Amino acid sequence: MLNIDHTRPVMVTGATGYVAGWIVKRLLEAGVTVHAPVRHPGDAGKIAHLQALAANSPGSIRFFRADLLEPGSYAQAMAGCSIVFHTASPFTLDVRDPQKELVDPARLGTRNVLETACNTASVRRVVLTSSCAAIYGDNADVWNAPGQILTEDIWNSSSSLEHVPYSYSKTVAEREAWEIAARQSRWGLVVINPSLVIGPGINPHATSESFKLMQQLGNGRMKAGVPDIGLGAVDVRDLAEAHLRAAYLPEAKGRYIISGHNTSLPAMARTLLPTYQAYPIPRRILPKWLVWLVAPLADKSTTRKFVARNVGYAWQADNGKSIRELKMQYRPLAASAQDMFQQLIDSRQLPQP
Repeated sequence: MLNIDHTRPVMVTGATGYVAGWIVKRLLEAGVTVHAPVRHPGDAGKIAHLQALAANSPGSIRFFRADLLEPGSYAQAMAGCSIVFHTASPFTLDVRDPQKELVDPARLGTRNVLETACNTASVRRVVLTSSCAAIYGDNADVWNAPGQILTEDIWNSSSSLEHVPYSYSKTVAEREAWEIAARQSRWGLVVINPSLVIGPGINPHATSESFKLMQQLGNGRMKAGVPDIGLGAVDVRDLAEAHLRAAYLPEAKGRYIISGHNTSLPAMARTLLPTYQAYPIPRRILPKWLVWLVAPLADKSTTRKFVARNVGYAWQADNGKSIRELKMQYRPLAASAQDMFQQLIDSRQLPQP
């Protein structure tokens, strides 16, 4: 059983987000006081689900106003906190200005939060939500990795503002975090690098590319078939558990790949078929030449370079460090996918068959 210190408050950035929602839930269940900095604390619709969680938990939650791009705005929320979970960072693929929409909020936001930690005497540990995207940019990079397996020792060197800018934003933000951490010795940095996050949200209407992908598997958008893209997947509930272990296990250190399964888009679709046969779930794998031809026309965020470097490549990462040091146990892929799909049905984001 994880020993969680509930005598000191902790701060969770991006508390209204998909991943952070489950972190907040676990902390509240453990009796912790959670400080939640948000852009608009007066927006009842954005925080109601977290208030409901707190009302039914031994812990409590306090909201503060803060903004990723406003230096010093996290100081009040962080005051007195022993642990900082920095989860806030945009996850969207459809952007017009990647520097402004992805890179600046990721890097400058990380700098803002961690520099505030440097000025807050109570902070002892910072847990940063990075991504496997900071380890690799395209599946072709996995092919070139030692033993064709991603590990925590590898850094993404193939992404840029022009090519897979989301992955580039996660890479520069994590590098910034390690540079700031190295300049001081009071608090320790532990970084969580998840693969694709799936599973139900605390808020069923959370905005995340993961929800968009799962919807497309069930709404007919992909009924003709899916490209053979390898990917890693992890349940959002397991990911939240990893964050708590990274925060409260004294021996946790460095980066951790948090990924339950080396899988693929077709394999993930297949996990839905036994239960949801009435839905237009894709059963075919589209040939790479067809994806290369059509995908950029159907979705401008999918370039032909992306297709060339990702379709037809397997994805494999070593999650052994998380199992050894954080004692992680991962849910079956089918359970995560089906729980998420069912939530989309229950919340009417997918039609009843």
